[in-house]
Amino acid sequence: MKYKHIFFDLDHTLWDFEANSFEVLEELYHEHNLESRGVASFAVFHEQFTEHNEKLWDRFRKGFINRHELRVKRFRVTLLDFKIGDEKLAEALSVHFLERLPSKTNLFPHTKDVLEYLAAKNYPIHLITNGFEETQLQKIRNSGIDHFFTHIITSESAGTLKPKKEIFDFAIAKAVATTETSIMIGDALDIDVLGAYNAGIDQVHFNPLLLAPKIDLKPTYSIQSLHELKEIL
Repeated sequence: MKYKHIFFDLDHTLWDFEANSFEVLEELYHEHNLESRGVASFAVFHEQFTEHNEKLWDRFRKGFINRHELRVKRFRVTLLDFKIGDEKLAEALSVHFLERLPSKTNLFPHTKDVLEYLAAKNYPIHLITNGFEETQLQKIRNSGIDHFFTHIITSESAGTLKPKKEIFDFAIAKAVATTETSIMIGDALDIDVLGAYNAGIDQVHFNPLLLAPKIDLKPTYSIQSLHELKEIL
């Protein structure tokens, strides 16, 4: 076997961030009675939050904002879209969102089946994630997949974020692996795939919705379903 160590991204690859975030945001929309504050529907609230969250995560990865700013600002600017300038509400939404999100357990189809398959073949399986450490640990514990992973490398523990080469170097060293015999599986071409490519690691681009690429980069492999990993590994 060419590959001896398997590295996964977590959010949007194994753990279905969109589905889990949707559930929490819908709960908060109703509990905080945002309709009475001028937010006409949950659908438009969810759309605005998603747009701001993605933009702010990009700024966080590039070092323009810190963790606290990311957590609160995504709700603050979403509320401002509806002319709600309420800092206490923004902070409350942030706290409740972060408390509840890790309790959600939606995984992508075939996640457990594929992890069991890889474990049965004695692959050491690891995570490389930009998510916050305690939050990510809660997610995998509550989803019942924590026992599959030998090492969990977060941006906090590594002191750097994907797509920077340094987090992949840190992960390879921690796993006592080599770049030549490792492979990275992730959904973000410009983060997971690009970072692994720059570190000399083969990549699998997980693209379930067949989204158009953000950058001009051909990954080692491309898959639409996690089940396809059985054809590679």
